[in-house]
Amino acid sequence: MPARTRKAPASTQQVCMLCRRAEADPAICGRKLEKQGLYAHVFCLHFVKELSKEQNRGGVRLEDIRRVIKQAERKHCVVCGESGATITCRETGCDRSFHLPCAVEGGCVTQFFGLYRSFCWEHRPEQELEVAPAQETTCLICLDRVEDGKSYSTMVCPACKHAWFHRGCIQNQAIHASASGFHCPHCRNEYRFTMEMLTMGIRIFFSPPSREERQRYTAQSERHIRCDARECLCPGGREQAEEEG
Repeated sequence: MPARTRKAPASTQQVCMLCRRAEADPAICGRKLEKQGLYAHVFCLHFVKELSKEQNRGGVRLEDIRRVIKQAERKHCVVCGESGATITCRETGCDRSFHLPCAVEGGCVTQFFGLYRSFCWEHRPEQELEVAPAQETTCLICLDRVEDGKSYSTMVCPACKHAWFHRGCIQNQAIHASASGFHCPHCRNEYRFTMEMLTMGIRIFFSPPSREERQRYTAQSERHIRCDARECLCPGGREQAEEEG
């Protein structure tokens, strides 16, 4: 995988300590956090193996981030060629490292769930379906042609096996759909489709329930304690309720 160079950001910009970019796609890197004048993207933190345990415990110490940055100065990104690559392929024995914003450009997979694992282009997971698109098959989202078979940039629904789409197109759809509204654009399968896309490195936005949804769930969980019969036969009246039963 040939490395490419990128222009260094201006010194006055708020540069992420991990990916070394001032401007990065928030759909991939998440929001930028600040601590004592130092900045880091949320998912740049999550995907650093050395910091994942601390992140799960409720936070990452500033000294731990600085330690990782110092160690990464000796690692070069396999995509852009710059130093400071803090994310390493999780395959045992593979030492390829890269910046999170460079992952898609280098054909790497980053899984935005669970242990937040990352894989280089050689060891990334691939769809196991033995299917191929028919000639002139188009992406169901952008309507442009897809490749002649499965690849990093061309994906297929694992449920219906007929819906083909580009990686970038389905990622954009995942950005604008809530977790409950993300499904195959053809067969509308949700669970199997969502699990497959997460494994293949698509970030799905699991948005919190709205205020109306929370109120509805609260109302459903409350115990009903009033008799609604037209003629109530309870000696104590409609409002009397037993402690149990």
